[in-house]
Amino acid sequence: MLFASLMFAIMSMFVKLVSTEVPLSQIILFRGVPTAIGILGWALWAGKPIIPATWRSHVMRNIAGVASICLSFYAMSRLPLATAITLNYTSPLFIAAWMMFQGSLREDRLRLFAVVLGFVGVIAILRPDVDNAQWLASLLGLLAGGATALAVMQVRSLGRAGEAEWRIVLFFSLSTVLTGGAATAATGWVAPSWSGWALLLGVGLSGLLGQFAMTRAFSQGSAALSAVLQYATIPFSVLLGFLFWNDSPDGFAWFGIVLIAAAGLVSTWRTMAVPAASR
Repeated sequence: MLFASLMFAIMSMFVKLVSTEVPLSQIILFRGVPTAIGILGWALWAGKPIIPATWRSHVMRNIAGVASICLSFYAMSRLPLATAITLNYTSPLFIAAWMMFQGSLREDRLRLFAVVLGFVGVIAILRPDVDNAQWLASLLGLLAGGATALAVMQVRSLGRAGEAEWRIVLFFSLSTVLTGGAATAATGWVAPSWSGWALLLGVGLSGLLGQFAMTRAFSQGSAALSAVLQYATIPFSVLLGFLFWNDSPDGFAWFGIVLIAAAGLVSTWRTMAVPAASR
């Protein structure tokens, strides 16, 4: 999950760099194109079965994943970026709430505390601000966090049902390609420069690696631990912002990074201390 968080931070960096050249519809399209082409070509070459037995779960996972992308991008277009990202990172809280409802976290308040502690760290770094005219966009941004949580829990269900990780990633990428392709057809194609093509390829490749790592984390590992470690994307993004844009974190931001690291350590220790069945 830490590797996935790093890859998603790098992907966000590529998105930020290329967003001045092409519209978001094309970025979404290229988020899925390299993954879909690469995995589909490999599966056909290796003779792997493409159609999954658990196709209903794939449909639910992809609907939730695409909805999360659309809602989060809408929130980013209407809200301050810090506010939109904070709302999207409520997904671990939704995951923790669902696990408490199921009973797996109901008696484990330490891991629940780690989730909340990590979210406080996110707020300390981003310090969101919402005025009275932004409540609708804020609500949709919050729904994006819920949709993300639903998507990753579906990934966990698919993994426990024995679904291959490559097939989970493939069908999500195909859904992303269809969504981005439809949006690009509606808004029109903008030809990128050579550097723009390289950045779009960076979006796709880093998204591919991040998606595989996240799928492995949620399908094979602890959902509670993986949920907390998602917050690591924020410190990685802060570091990349400092390296490439000279955005120096202030005292509150460093305090948030410490809280996120503490949340990850607490959750890791607790996960290793409990039986595997309750993780």
